[in-house]
Amino acid sequence: MMISFADVLSIFFYILLIVLIIALIILVINAIKTLSKIDRLVDDVSQKSSKLNGLFNIIDNTTDAVVGFSDTIVNFLSNAIGKLFNRKKESENDEEK
Repeated sequence: MMISFADVLSIFFYILLIVLIIALIILVINAIKTLSKIDRLVDDVSQKSSKLNGLFNIIDNTTDAVVGFSDTIVNFLSNAIGKLFNRKKESENDEEK
């Protein structure tokens, strides 16, 4: 009984196909493991960023309060300086008349 060249090639082809399928199964299993690790990492980052939202809100509210306070002081000082200069102009205009 003789084995033909086509039979040898088909057996070789089937062996290579089995090796390829095994390699693909290993790659898929590794990809699933990697994706589960990435999913845990994304959940952790999301949880930590939600914890920081409270801190950022406190900083934002503090900044708004400081800006409001400084605006009040600047408006008071600018009005006082404006009134001072207006008095000088009025007194100069009174002296000219």
